[in-house]
Amino acid sequence: MYKLLLVEDEEDVREGIVQEIDWAAYGFEIVDTAENGKEAMELVERWAPDVVVTDIRMPFMDGLALSAWLREQYPAIRIIILTGFDEFEYAQKAIRLHIDEYVLKPFSAQELIDVLLRIKLKIDEDTDRMKNLHTLEEHYRQSLPVLREVFLSSLVTHKLPRQQVTDKAASYELDLDAQSYAVSVISIDKPDENGNERADIIGRNSLKYSQNMELKAFAALNISGEIVTKHQLGLIFVHHSELVVLSMCRSGSPEQLLPSTLAVLEEIRQSIEKYLKLTVTIGVGTVRYDVTELSYSYKDAVRALDYRLVLGGNRLIYIGDVESRHVDKLVFDELKEQSLIRCLKVGTLQEIQSTVHSLFDELTDAHVSVKDCHIYLLELLTAVLKAAKDARADLDAIFGADFSPLAELHRLANLQEARGWMLGLCTRLTQSIASDRQSSYSSLVEQAKAFTLTHYHDSDISIHKVCGHLHISAGYFSSIFKKETKLTFGAYLMHIRMEAAKELLRTTDMKAFEIAEKVGYTEPNYFSFCFRKHVGISPKEYRAAVEGGSS
Repeated sequence: MYKLLLVEDEEDVREGIVQEIDWAAYGFEIVDTAENGKEAMELVERWAPDVVVTDIRMPFMDGLALSAWLREQYPAIRIIILTGFDEFEYAQKAIRLHIDEYVLKPFSAQELIDVLLRIKLKIDEDTDRMKNLHTLEEHYRQSLPVLREVFLSSLVTHKLPRQQVTDKAASYELDLDAQSYAVSVISIDKPDENGNERADIIGRNSLKYSQNMELKAFAALNISGEIVTKHQLGLIFVHHSELVVLSMCRSGSPEQLLPSTLAVLEEIRQSIEKYLKLTVTIGVGTVRYDVTELSYSYKDAVRALDYRLVLGGNRLIYIGDVESRHVDKLVFDELKEQSLIRCLKVGTLQEIQSTVHSLFDELTDAHVSVKDCHIYLLELLTAVLKAAKDARADLDAIFGADFSPLAELHRLANLQEARGWMLGLCTRLTQSIASDRQSSYSSLVEQAKAFTLTHYHDSDISIHKVCGHLHISAGYFSSIFKKETKLTFGAYLMHIRMEAAKELLRTTDMKAFEIAEKVGYTEPNYFSFCFRKHVGISPKEYRAAVEGGSS
C-alpha cells in the first residue's frame, strides 16, 4: 500500500477526490490532505508519502513551488499535478521540474485512477529493480574477493566482536572454524647498494622500479597462494602491500600448527627466491586459540619482522624465538575499552551493570596472577577516568574531594570487593553524565525558546536560524526540542505566534493584517488561514467572541 498526500485548496474538489475513489483497491492510502503548499510541506515531513497529488494553483504556495521543493528535498516522491486548460504556461514549468504525471481539469475519477495506476506501475518497477536479487547477487559475487580481503584485514588488525566475525565470515563464505590460529607476514626485502639492483639505477628509474616491484609482489602472491592451498594451511591475502598468511589447524593436535606453518612458510620463502630471484623475510606470530584474538598474533608477526634489522633478511623470524613471550590469558583490549566507555557515556544502568559484571567474570575465570589482576584493574580504571575526562565530569562533585582512585584500588581485599567498588564508580559516573546531558538539553531548549520569543515576529525566523544562534545542527536540535517539549519547533513557533495574535486581538484595535505582520506573517490571508486552523475560528470571529463575553 503506497502512501498518498492530496493537496487541493478547494474543499469540495478535495472531498470529492477522497470519496469517489476506492483508494485501497488500487494500492493507495490517503494519509492526509492539505489546503496549500505550505501546509503540505509540514505533512510531507511527517508522513513521507510515496505520491503527492497537488493542484497547480493555490494560495500561499502553489503546486509548482511545492513541486520544486519536493524535487530538491524528496526526489523519490512521485508528483501528480492537477491543472486546467488555461494553465498551459504552468504546465510547461511543471515539465521542466520533471513532474511524473498531470491531469487536466475537469477530470473524472477514472482519469485520475488511470494516472495513479501508471504511477503505481513505475513505483513497482523501481521497487522490483531495487529488489532484483539476480543483479544484487551478481554485483555481490564480483565484489566478494575485495570484501573478503577488507574483512580479513580488519580481523587481524582489530579485535572484532565474536558475532560480527561469525556473521561476516558466513556472508563472505569464509570457513574460519579451527582449533588454533597463527598469523604470519611476508615482506619483500628491499635491495641494497650491494644487491643486484643498485641504488643509483633505482633512483634514476623509480617509476619503472615501482612497477616492477608491483609485478613481483603479484607473482609472490600467486606462488604463496598455490603453496598455502596445496598444504591446506589456511588463507592468504594482501594487507598494506604485504602478504598475510592466516594459518588454521582444523583437525589433529592444535600444537602441530606452529611447526606446520613454519615448514610451509620456508617452502614459500625458497620458492620465491628460486622463481622470482627475490628475497623475503617472514614474521611469524604466536599461536592463538580464539578467532577473535588474531590481532594479537598479527602484532606479534609485525614485531618479529622488526628483528630483520638485527638478524638480516631472507629468513623466517618466529616471535617466540626472539622474545620471551607467553600467550596472554586476559587482555583489556580496545574492544572492551570502547564498550565500557560507550556504556558510561550513553548506556543505561542495566547496561553498566551487565558490562562491569562481564569484565569481572572474565577476570575471575582467567585465574591470572595478582600482578596481572592489578594491571587489568588499572586498565579498567583508566578507561573509566578517560570517559570522565571526555565528558568533562567533575570528579570531586561525583566522588568527593578526597577521592584517590589508586589508593582505594590498593586497599581492596578481593575481587568481589573490587567488583562492587568499580560498579559503584561506573554507576555514579553514568548518572552524573546523564544528568549533565539532560541539563544541557534543557538549557539548549530554554535558549531556543527565549530566542524564539524575542524573534517570533521576524518573518524569516526558522529552525535553521535558531540553530545558527545556538551553534548546533538542525537534526540534533530537532530531536532534543521534541523530546523536551513534545512539540516540533514549527508547532511551537505557530503556538507562540497564535498566542501573541490572540493577545493583540483581545487588547488592541489593530486590524488583522496589522496583527499578521506583528506576529511574523507577510501574507494576511495565510495568517488568517493558520489562525483558523489553530484556534478553530477566524481572527474576526475571535475578537467578536471576546468583546461579546466582556459586554
